[in-house]
Amino acid sequence: MPRTDPRPAPAPPTTVRGRAKAQRRQDLLGASATLFAERGFAGVSIDDIGAAVGVSGPAVYRHFPSKQAVLGAILLEVSQDLLDGGREVAARSADPAERLRALIAFQVEFALTQPAVIVVQDRELPNLTEEDRHEVRALQRGYVTLWADTLGELAPGRDAADLALRAQAAFGLINSTPHSLRARQRLRAPRDAGRADAARAALEDMAWAALATAWAAPTTPPTTPTTPPPDPTSPGGTP
Repeated sequence: MPRTDPRPAPAPPTTVRGRAKAQRRQDLLGASATLFAERGFAGVSIDDIGAAVGVSGPAVYRHFPSKQAVLGAILLEVSQDLLDGGREVAARSADPAERLRALIAFQVEFALTQPAVIVVQDRELPNLTEEDRHEVRALQRGYVTLWADTLGELAPGRDAADLALRAQAAFGLINSTPHSLRARQRLRAPRDAGRADAARAALEDMAWAALATAWAAPTTPPTTPTTPPPDPTSPGGTP
């Protein structure tokens, strides 16, 4: 699949110093995502970000020109990772049902392992620069289209807008079902590995069931009788 992302991926560092700098940058992004999720973008300072990884506030500026740039990097990277990862997953299967199940599993894994980023992604988009917001939206549209195209192979009678809406609804179900940051963090604890596996399976099943309504015939609920059934104990079956 041709690459259409707004921003090309940077080359990986090749020196020890370069790798250390790249790791510090990732540490800053991870700490910032947690802080933004807990306190909100406006409630976090550059000094807070630095302190979270054991450096001074001014040291953060060696990696990012501003707090807004930190936010932009978080959301651009996660949007790019989702699109790249989704494409890789989708390319593994020609069967659309298998592909959709794989995409669901990929999104569930993201939801259970990146709880802070999900909160930031959901809440802080308006705090991006206009340029970053445009790029994030473009990447997100690409990810939605990837899902909608797969769904369209299973439900060819649906129009593109309907398929995109269903994909976005599935994201909402998957991302919000572990409804609090604290709950999602507990699911990541080693002692709760069994609970996390159960949550993963449940989320995958729920998302599949929701998306399957695009091609499965709706089930007609049973009608409630308007008159009570005959009393089998009375003569002639009447009360």
